[in-house]
Amino acid sequence: MTAAHSAAPTTADQPEPLWSPGPDRIEGARITRFQAWAAERFGAPAAVPADPAASYAALHQWSVEELEAFWQAVAEWFDVRFAAPYETVLADPAMPGARWFPGATLNYAEHALRAGEDPARADTPALLYVDESHEPVPVTWAQLRRQVGSLAAELRRLGVRPGDRVSGYLPNIPQAAVALLATAAVGGVWTSCAPDFGARSVLDRFQQVEPVVLFTVDGYRYGGKQHDRTGTVAELRRELPSLRAVVHIPLLGTPAPEGTLEWDVLTATDGTPAEPVFEHVPFDHPLWVLYSSGTTGLPKAIVQSQGGILVEHLKQLGLHCDLGPGDRFFWYTSTGWMMWNFLVSGLLAGATVVLYDGSPGHPGTDAQWRVAERTGATFYGTSAAYIMACRKAGVRPGRDLDLSRVRCVATTGSPLPPDGFRWIHDEVAQDMWIASVSGGTDVCSCFAGAVPVLPVHIGELQAPGLGTDLRSWDPHGRPLVDEVGELVVTRPMPSMPIRFWNDPDGSRYHDSYFEMFPGVWRHGDWTTLTSRGTVVIHGRSDSTLNRQGVRMGSADIYEVVERLPEIRESLVIGAEQPDGGYWMPLFVHLAQEAVLDDALRDRIRRSIREQLSPRHVPDEIIEVEGVPHTLTGKRLEIPVKRLLQGADLDKAVNPGSVDDIGLLRFYERLARERRTP
Repeated sequence: MTAAHSAAPTTADQPEPLWSPGPDRIEGARITRFQAWAAERFGAPAAVPADPAASYAALHQWSVEELEAFWQAVAEWFDVRFAAPYETVLADPAMPGARWFPGATLNYAEHALRAGEDPARADTPALLYVDESHEPVPVTWAQLRRQVGSLAAELRRLGVRPGDRVSGYLPNIPQAAVALLATAAVGGVWTSCAPDFGARSVLDRFQQVEPVVLFTVDGYRYGGKQHDRTGTVAELRRELPSLRAVVHIPLLGTPAPEGTLEWDVLTATDGTPAEPVFEHVPFDHPLWVLYSSGTTGLPKAIVQSQGGILVEHLKQLGLHCDLGPGDRFFWYTSTGWMMWNFLVSGLLAGATVVLYDGSPGHPGTDAQWRVAERTGATFYGTSAAYIMACRKAGVRPGRDLDLSRVRCVATTGSPLPPDGFRWIHDEVAQDMWIASVSGGTDVCSCFAGAVPVLPVHIGELQAPGLGTDLRSWDPHGRPLVDEVGELVVTRPMPSMPIRFWNDPDGSRYHDSYFEMFPGVWRHGDWTTLTSRGTVVIHGRSDSTLNRQGVRMGSADIYEVVERLPEIRESLVIGAEQPDGGYWMPLFVHLAQEAVLDDALRDRIRRSIREQLSPRHVPDEIIEVEGVPHTLTGKRLEIPVKRLLQGADLDKAVNPGSVDDIGLLRFYERLARERRTP
């Protein structure tokens, strides 16, 4: 690996970075070559080799001020294949309703499979599939193209037409990626749920979009155990009357139920290569439907476009993640999370995509690191929670495993605490690019995070993404620097939703992002944009702690509290009271053998007071059996807040979106007890 160059002298305004890329890494980065090319072709600012931070800042400013030139440059740099040319880059910049590349037609799957057109790469892995045995199984580019071609032809024979929805109740297996790409190839609209979702959760999602085909497994393996899903699949078939066909994938060896089609039959080529045929669709044609966590009602069915996702992911993966042919891209995810869609898009960059189907911690906490080692991953993404779990468990990947090929460890899902940065640096590799990134299902991308030519500072995201006009605003819409404010995006991004499903007048879409600041995307996170150009994410703004007018992010408290070895996980809530008061309890899930006595309570309070401020100290510290999460692993701060303010459980949360509904009953009882004189 390239050695990190020495950091610049530390000053009050310019703290010493944890890591900086060496000159050869900067010179070899794709974003460096892109900037030089865009300067020559589109008038972008030229890079200043002696000052990468100033170079990136200038490129970013150009990318948001000259939005059309930037996205045209991205399309040309990555050689986007337009079957019909576009009339203009951005016909209407209004949010919501921006119109990108009108007149253009293309196909996402054609670009995802393009690397396989090269005979030299036909027999190299496009996918590497790993289950809990940790034995990688390759799917070559030639095999992937054949399977997608064969399945796309079968979908057409089943009557699937552009705009029809195709659904998957599948784990993170190669068949899921093939089904997505075949759906996109015919112009269908893909949507998926992981098989750990119960029937009600799946139906809350799929019934909204009325799929015509369902791909499903008979079960899945997780944590060393088999989990049968045949009963759930039978219920899905009964409750989805729009289905014309169900495709059975026998992951556990169960025979195909009556009336279903067999995967192996649909993808068989009988020795004859089945080259995929791609339907060229308008740029804004729907590609897939993703879902919000749905904690307070039906999940939002978020529709993103073939063209918008294509150019956004090419930018994000090619320039920000610096991925290309020869890379192996691994992100721990499930098909129920947008990161799975993002992971499959690694094919756009010509990278080999690593699909891991299994528990993040089986047979040991270090399982993901072992997958990264076995697959030769060069870019490894995971959750901040997993990093902190490894730290607590004393995992030492750098000592115990050969991770010499990994050049970047990326995290998302929640802000990576400072101790997480230090742990990766100390226990994985000191010369490790650490990319804490933040974005959302809503755009299926990142607003801020990875930049391969910039230094990494502890607790901070490196910078806003190119083409993303990220700002921090106060409640009056005034920009803030070095202060906490609302995360907003003031110019459109191509991957913003084209609409929500079943939202004919667009009111639900508008109210979700544009109600607070008309014409400006408000994401719902608290953020700080520093005067050095870095970004800090403090947690959700709609569950923000606000004591005496001072706003505080929950993530700051979690970082301090969960550093204590006795605390497994925590949940802090700030609840406005009917009498005008404000109650801020801290709920703690203790490690095994730990006891919440007065001494531990005092240590928690003292740690918060000394490391944050007296305002952050909770009113009460209460032990709980566990912290409730969404099915994608996010702490349920807002529903718990509503319960504590007296809402009924069925009004505060959608039970199908919760990992353990029983944990929420504690908070409901607590609220009732507090109201009883």
